[in-house]
Amino acid sequence: MDYETRLKRLRFRAWHRGTKEADLMIGGFFDAHGASLSPAELDWFEALLEEQDVDIMAWAIGSQPCPDQWQGPIMERMRTLSYVPVAR
Repeated sequence: MDYETRLKRLRFRAWHRGTKEADLMIGGFFDAHGASLSPAELDWFEALLEEQDVDIMAWAIGSQPCPDQWQGPIMERMRTLSYVPVAR
């Protein structure tokens, strides 16, 4: 599949998680960083999407220890949470 189609597919999967909270966290992260991810990082993100939303969110906010396979620079970016839209 070509690069643009892959990004669209991943964006859809990131924004259609099942709960609004997961959509905002995972979809918001992809909107903020998806276009700048390398092909290897996109592979990582695509594999992460196979995990349960509650686990991804817990690892990102630090309420559960993150497994070694998900530790790294992308998870660190997810942990900033600066990409989650907040109504003011």
